[in-house]
Amino acid sequence: MAQYFDVTLFMEATITLIVIMDPPGTVPVFLSLTGRKAPAARARAARQAVLVSLLVISLFAIAGQAILSYLGIGIPALQGAGGLLLLLIALDLLTGKGTSSPEAAEDVNVALVPLGTPLLAGPGAIAATIVFVRGAEGHVGAYVALGASIVTVHLVLWACMRFSGLLIKVIRESGITLLAKVAGLLLAAIAVQLVADSVKGFIGGA
Repeated sequence: MAQYFDVTLFMEATITLIVIMDPPGTVPVFLSLTGRKAPAARARAARQAVLVSLLVISLFAIAGQAILSYLGIGIPALQGAGGLLLLLIALDLLTGKGTSSPEAAEDVNVALVPLGTPLLAGPGAIAATIVFVRGAEGHVGAYVALGASIVTVHLVLWACMRFSGLLIKVIRESGITLLAKVAGLLLAAIAVQLVADSVKGFIGGA
């Protein structure tokens, strides 16, 4: 059985990616960006965000090391870029520019940035995926387990965002506004941490 499916790797990768990608933690950001949209639009945004994240993570799982090596990019550079991008989104949420109206951002844009990437498929998830691929060492069972893990984590992410709309009935309009501020603060903290990790990475690799 281990030849075709590495259960240990599946559990390890699933737990690691869930901790890094933090499905419950995506709910405040998701609602702050889509809470005023129609239920169908929220469902579409959740689906698109998860598909974008799945595509990005799968791409880096298959050819991540080769892509980074070819472009001469390291994980610290990804962390820095992701941190700066999240900081811009956080500032929009904190100042109210990103949530002033339902049309403030198109569904596809919300799904692509910041939900799909770099919030879900961020530097941490990409780096962890590359590490797990390296550890697979060409074993078919390990690759199958890692693929199943990635899909499982994204199903959890989709479920959290897809059914987060139930909270809107409770928190109402004022709650969405408050949630946007909280999400902005959380995103700003994540952005600062990513930039700090990026600086540490550059200093450590110097």
